[in-house]
Amino acid sequence: MTLPENPPLTLTAAAAALRSGTTTSRALTEEAIDVADRLDEQVGTYLHRFDDLALAAADRADAELAAGQDRGPLHGIPFGVKDIIAMAEGPTTAQSLVLDRTWGAGKDAPVVTRLKAAGAVITGKTTTMEFACGMPDPGKPFPIPRNPWDVETWPGGSSSGTGSGVAAGMFLAGLGTDTAGSIRIPSALCGITGLMPTFGRVPKSGCVPLGYSLDHIGPMARSAADCAAVLEVIAGLHASDPDCVDAPFAASSLNPTDVTDLAGLRIGVVRAGHFPDGADPALADVFDAAVAQLGALGADPVEVELPFLTQMLTADIVTMACEALAYHRTDMTHRWDDYFVATRVMLAQGALVSGADYVQAQRMRRAAQLALGRLFEQIDVVVCPTISVGAPPLAGFLDGTDDVMALFSFIHTGYWDSVGNPVLALPMGETAAGMPLSLQIAGRPFEEATILRAGAAFQGHTDHHLRVPGLALAGAQLAA
Repeated sequence: MTLPENPPLTLTAAAAALRSGTTTSRALTEEAIDVADRLDEQVGTYLHRFDDLALAAADRADAELAAGQDRGPLHGIPFGVKDIIAMAEGPTTAQSLVLDRTWGAGKDAPVVTRLKAAGAVITGKTTTMEFACGMPDPGKPFPIPRNPWDVETWPGGSSSGTGSGVAAGMFLAGLGTDTAGSIRIPSALCGITGLMPTFGRVPKSGCVPLGYSLDHIGPMARSAADCAAVLEVIAGLHASDPDCVDAPFAASSLNPTDVTDLAGLRIGVVRAGHFPDGADPALADVFDAAVAQLGALGADPVEVELPFLTQMLTADIVTMACEALAYHRTDMTHRWDDYFVATRVMLAQGALVSGADYVQAQRMRRAAQLALGRLFEQIDVVVCPTISVGAPPLAGFLDGTDDVMALFSFIHTGYWDSVGNPVLALPMGETAAGMPLSLQIAGRPFEEATILRAGAAFQGHTDHHLRVPGLALAGAQLAA
């Protein structure tokens, strides 16, 4: 990885620069558009771009800030939105031929309404996997998302475009969704920071569903502090989502005076089940170094195991497959060939699960939540790898020679979707080939402040989150 002489602006640094007068929203947005012009054909970040609308929004933000109207840290910040989340300015396609183009037409999802009210400059709708599941299909008329660290590798799914866009510099933050890891997987493989909030903290209405009891909407950006700023805007009760609770989040709870001191923080270190055969050779040392860094900041690490780990990974797959099939069954019957091949495989699994299996999965999820609650009486956060390998080659997924499901033995995200706890994924180092490796920090329900504080402390003493793909560096040098 390469750390540039002038590290990229984080959202929080850009917000400070806007208020000091050293930059403008117009300048930030023009730079974001320029990066997209240079790199998007290679990376496949966008499904829809709103360049003119974004520039107009940036000019409004500059005028408001000049007049003393400050909407908060997102005011004037270029932002990407995953294209399964409704936005009035353009169609929501879920990267599929199947979704009715009138779905969500002319409407903003609650999270988008909140972003706009906070002054965010939305630059476009970002690529995903079809209906947030499956893998890219070169036979369909959509961009193939690629990883800006190496365009021959997968950027992770399903919030692929949001992950690649932040990493490449096409916007400073964005929205992703997470049902089995779809915020944390692309964050991990693209070397950025992503937060899956507690289930129910952020309204998910206005988002094409995948798993009704598993779906989360959350922020993806460069730093933990960035994610905290976005969470403050999008969290909180909304009547349109029956799962949403009255639990707003205050970014001020991430006290900037104590993020370098983790004294008294009890960290449960999880290794069991997270270092499978075939894991990247660098993973163990990189993970040990990350744990040591947290310990050096005053935290107290202790080895633990996650209760019902295998059962919760199975429960996530079973629940997602059944709930997804419930949404897609009619379309699957009449429009089978319009679905991506990998999407059909994933959705069809739901037909193989009995009602009794589904109910048992829900019973096990509750048992795991209770057992995990008892574990969290002894510790404050859990740390473990997000994925055991760097970004895998994309070619085998595109031509069908690689087994997509085999990849999930290296991905350690689904457990947390099953139990619903908040989890932060952040870069912790790299493979020998220079591809990002990622750390997960999980906490008790609705204790995002604790995991964000730990993440901010780690990032205050490391620079992994500030490293930039060589593709983006080369493009910037050509533009200079």
